Parts: sequence; structure tokens; C-alpha cells
Amino acid sequence: MGLFDKFKKGLKKTGALLNTDIRDLFKSEGRLVDEAFLDELLETLVKTDMGVKSAQAITDEVKTSYRGRVVQMEDVLASVGGKLKELMAQPEEPITLAESGPTVIMVVGVNGSGKTTSIAKLTQLFIAQGKSVVLGAGDTFRAAAVEQLKVWAGRLGAEIVAGEQGSDPASVAHRAVAKALEIGADVCIVDTAGRLQTQQNLMQELTKIHRVIGKQIADAPHEVILVLDATTGQNGISQANHFTEAVDCTGIVLAKLDGTAKGGVVVAIRQNVGLPVKYVGVGEQADDLAVFEPNSFVDALFEDMVAAG
Repeated sequence: MGLFDKFKKGLKKTGALLNTDIRDLFKSEGRLVDEAFLDELLETLVKTDMGVKSAQAITDEVKTSYRGRVVQMEDVLASVGGKLKELMAQPEEPITLAESGPTVIMVVGVNGSGKTTSIAKLTQLFIAQGKSVVLGAGDTFRAAAVEQLKVWAGRLGAEIVAGEQGSDPASVAHRAVAKALEIGADVCIVDTAGRLQTQQNLMQELTKIHRVIGKQIADAPHEVILVLDATTGQNGISQANHFTEAVDCTGIVLAKLDGTAKGGVVVAIRQNVGLPVKYVGVGEQADDLAVFEPNSFVDALFEDMVAAG
């Protein structure tokens, strides 16, 4: 499945919502762009959870281009799509790899965000590229999380380092990085226990894990990836801000995009947090991870509407 088709799969619910609501704005002979129309368009965009700020910027673009004119749906879609691409523009490099030695990736997020599955998908991605991977099962609070990661490691062909339940997660991270150095692995991915962004003691624990990794390899971790559940919508912005304060996140994996009509949260994250969205999860399988590319994302979102328009 190509990138465009993966986005179409992940945006099925968001696209269906927009398709229905935007069509309802138009009559067969077109629609006059007046205040009533602009208010309805703004409301439709806000439903996708892109945030009022982004929705207003897009509505203003339509207002500037077409105010006082009778327009067809495809005219407005072109304007909306162009502004969306502008709002979501970001660097294209998905993961910054270390110049030498293992690339260390620390993965953080709240409980139930999809961290373990996202780690499995990243592992599959790297192994498909011919890279060797060591996993650090740093969620020492939940035995089920460790077992799940062990199953994925066995299935995908990755090394795994785990500790006893309740043991110090920083110790597991240390041993995982040491293992990666010992065997000359290309990538080391360190899982951490899910935690709410408001739990200060647990957020400080993340800072400790980050520091321990940095003592073993200069400039490590090279990436700190925050996994956000797309179904939480705007709450993801609060999570991103708090986790970034604790461990200086470098990017986001947006999980469960296929399970929500709130795919517009990608726009809100780019506008309000500034972190690049590195990947999006578009299904349950190990290869259901897509490198985030804004232009393909927007084109996939609107394709069915343009085709049927």
C-alpha cells in the first residue's frame, strides 16, 4: 500500500465527515460566499478538531479569495486544501539518524495512547530498511506491556532488553543502549511507561531516563517521540506541551488516525505546538504506519470530494 492509499485509509472517517458537511454547504447552482456561508464553513472545519485558530485561517483564505462571488464546491476545496498544506508544512526528514553508532529513540506518551503498537510499527519500518534494532522494555509498571513488546520483538526479529516488574526503568534504558553498543545495532528504541502529563513525579522519571541515555552516547537520545492518540483530539495539544517541557520531544507519532473523524488535530498540533508529525498510524498491522507528508495527507483527505464534485 502506497503512502497516498495509507492516508486514504487513515482519513476515511475524517473525510466522510468533511464530505457530508461540505456538500451540505452547496446548492447545485453554487453558493454565494457571504458571512452565513463563512460561518458554516468555519463550523464544519472545527468539527475535525483542527482548532479554531487553524479553521479561522482557512476560512479567512476563502473569504479573501471569493467573498461576494458565487462559487462551486471545487473552488472552495482548492482554497481550503492549499491553505491546509501551508499550515502543515514541515521538514521532510522522518527520523534523524546518528552519524555513527546506534540511533537511540525514546518513546513517551500517556496510558493507552498506542505506544507499544507504534514501537512495533517503527521496528518493522527499520527492519524493512535492513537495520538491526534493539528494544528496551522500559514500561516496568505493566507486565502486559513488556510481554507485548517481547512478542513483537520475536515476530519482527529484534533484540529486546527487559527488567523485572517494578524495577528502575532508567536501568532498563541503560542496559538497552549498552546492548545496542555491544552488538553494533543500528537503532535502539526505548519504551517508557504511560503517564498522564500532570503526574510530575513520573514526568521527572522521564527526565532521568533521558539523562541516563545521554551519559552513554553523546547527543542521545537522538529522537524523543511522543505518541498521541488521534481520537483524543485537542487534548493532544496539552500532552505535547507537557511532555516536551519534560524531555524536549522532537516529533510525534499520531496513532489511531483511522479510528476518528478528528484527523484535523494534525493541523492543530502543527500550529499550536510546532513539533513535526513524523508518522501516522493508519491501522492495526505492523506495516500500518505512514511517514507524514502534508501534501499527500491533504490530497487524500479531499480526493473523494473532488472526484464526486
